[in-house]
Amino acid sequence: MSKTATSKMTKSNANMKEFLTVFIADQMFGIPVLQVQDVLGPQKVTRIPLAPIEVAGALNLRGRIVTTIDVRKRLQINKAEAAQSKMSVVVEHDNELYSLIIDRVGDVLSLDDDLFEGNPPTLDPVWKEISAGIYRLEDKLLVIIEVPRLLGSIHDVNAK
Repeated sequence: MSKTATSKMTKSNANMKEFLTVFIADQMFGIPVLQVQDVLGPQKVTRIPLAPIEVAGALNLRGRIVTTIDVRKRLQINKAEAAQSKMSVVVEHDNELYSLIIDRVGDVLSLDDDLFEGNPPTLDPVWKEISAGIYRLEDKLLVIIEVPRLLGSIHDVNAK
């Protein structure tokens, strides 16, 4: 391979970001792959009394207690549309693990930074709170979840 081809590959890879796609009520969201620790099927979640509404409870993940967040409730998405079988994406924030309950997991997408856009003005205000921006794909809008923003208010409550 020539030096030019190698430098072009390196440059194009440097401009790419990878996201795990997840779906909630048929809306596609992206979570940066580097923040994903695990993907789980349905889990037994123990309720936590007096927890914020979006905290579904806690689960035991290989001996570690993990706070479980119902992303539907966090994003104020109608629960009546909820899928029967829930999945979880485990992410780390401030050295704590959190399990994000979502409807289903999609693929890992590598997307060029040049295609990244800020939040459109028409995006739901609650979604804007947690979104780093969007990618307009061929047939869908990919809303990028900024994990610290998603967990910010919940993490602040747990830290007290």
